[in-house]
Amino acid sequence: MSTNKIGKVLSCAPGAIVVAIDDLAIFENNKAGLQVGRFLKIAQGNHDFTIATIRNIKGIVSAATAEVAPVWQFHVECQAIGTLVDGKNFDRGSLLLPVPTEQAYVADEKTLDIIFANDAQHNFTLGTLLMNKDIEYKIDGNRFFSKHIAIVGSTGSGKSCTVTRILQDVVGIESRKNSNKAVQNNSHIVMFDIHDEYTAAFTLHSDESFSLNRLDVETLHLPYWLMNSEELESIFIESNESNSHNQVSQFKHAVILNKEKYNPSTLEITYDTPVYFSIREVYQYIENMNREVIGRLEGEDKPKLSDGTLINIRKDSYFNKILSFVPPSAANATKATNGPFNGEFNRFASRLEAKLTDKRLNFLLKNIKADGTPYQTNDFESLMRQFLGYLNKANVTIIDLSGIPFEVLSITVSLVSRLIFDFCFHYSKLQHSQGGLNDVPVMLVCEEAHNYVPRHNDAAYRASKKSLERIAKEGRKYGLSLMVVSQRPSEVSETIFAQCNNFISLRLTNDADQNYVRRLFPDNTSGITEILPNLAPGECVVVGDAVLLPAVIKMPRPDPEPHSQSVKVQNEWVSPWRDVTFSDVINRWRK
Repeated sequence: MSTNKIGKVLSCAPGAIVVAIDDLAIFENNKAGLQVGRFLKIAQGNHDFTIATIRNIKGIVSAATAEVAPVWQFHVECQAIGTLVDGKNFDRGSLLLPVPTEQAYVADEKTLDIIFANDAQHNFTLGTLLMNKDIEYKIDGNRFFSKHIAIVGSTGSGKSCTVTRILQDVVGIESRKNSNKAVQNNSHIVMFDIHDEYTAAFTLHSDESFSLNRLDVETLHLPYWLMNSEELESIFIESNESNSHNQVSQFKHAVILNKEKYNPSTLEITYDTPVYFSIREVYQYIENMNREVIGRLEGEDKPKLSDGTLINIRKDSYFNKILSFVPPSAANATKATNGPFNGEFNRFASRLEAKLTDKRLNFLLKNIKADGTPYQTNDFESLMRQFLGYLNKANVTIIDLSGIPFEVLSITVSLVSRLIFDFCFHYSKLQHSQGGLNDVPVMLVCEEAHNYVPRHNDAAYRASKKSLERIAKEGRKYGLSLMVVSQRPSEVSETIFAQCNNFISLRLTNDADQNYVRRLFPDNTSGITEILPNLAPGECVVVGDAVLLPAVIKMPRPDPEPHSQSVKVQNEWVSPWRDVTFSDVINRWRK
């Protein structure tokens, strides 16, 4: 013990312990162990030691004179994080504070080994300790992946590589090899990739037999009839129009009637039942309601077509085509008046038509199978299989959002995440009824989450925000966990971060983001966050339920890496002039 004794406790409070070092030589000899984020062990007066993490160090020097050399004293402020019991076990829950005059020591390697020991519970490697790269940092894999995870860091801090490395370790990718080639594991990861960065990180040589399920705007099968009421209204109805309540009413009525038309064997169809209906026919129904004229001659009082035909039941005629009605008339021989919604849906009908003819939305509104027929209710199983990688038995499903039009980005995220939640919910209930638990847990990775679950309540993001906040609040019970990744944590929904139990923070340079993350971290780890602006790429602070001890660690680089590296501008600019094949760029642009 004598080799690393540094001083004595000067003062003690729940928020901070101050250790005084009175000898400059002792401070100089132990400088490597006396850095912010490193550990001290402080005697408690028995066989146990309080383990504390260093928060800041202050040097005080007395005034020097010609006869007297300056005298240094150092105050090391630290925060208690647990107790080393009998020199054998580390107990994070016990926080007995030492009293003044107790001896303090730099935590030696034996102590660090005990604190960060590998055991049956802490069995997932998350990198190495920054203060001692020979010690692997182990976390409780069950607590880490079954609860929500937040990974934050500024651009260039190594965030994408950190996410990739964690997920590669889960699915068994190391040094471009598939370590689970003999027996594939049961991991299920679905990632929203907004910049198409991660495909490269999970694409191995064909000899490795690793399947990646990549879905983009051309291969994603996401028919509109899977949407619920809120998602449908979000895409087709402007809530700020004065008659939006009438639009919602008639649209809902038309959708339910059309679902009943195409699914006669399904009982109790509701607005939200995920069964096929024709959006084209719903548009025609709305257009006919907008044109409708009621015949007012004796015995009529029904919609009347230009050829004199009376419409008895709207749903039998209005879905089939756009009809021509008699003109309104006050004359006794041709008396007819406008229908209840005549002329009221002009904007609504034109908006519906515009959406249906927008080729960018074909992946939603004109989604057809290889044989040219639209996806029907019976295809629901294959549609669900694609999201969870069960069509090609893939551990990782990447949903490339880079080609999704901005105005439907929120709806796409909402729809996919809600369908996965509903699957996990019903599968869990099925397992519960048989006396078991969900044995196919899923992790949903939200890359650049501030783009579709922002903090502000913008109507454009209402759908995705509602779906992901529901997963954040309820998903863990049904085997669905979230990994929320963002470079601007202060701009992400507070509800989602409030539900995260584990945090990995890389370098953060923005004051608002630093302060926001400090508030999210547990009280006894606030000191460690002071290092956030000074972390090097790949270095991160880890705190949460899954870790035995909050620490600063170094994440190893993934192999293969995601396509997230910055362009080396200076290197490219000093190279000889390069020609560009503009036609190739423009062809891709047009496509």
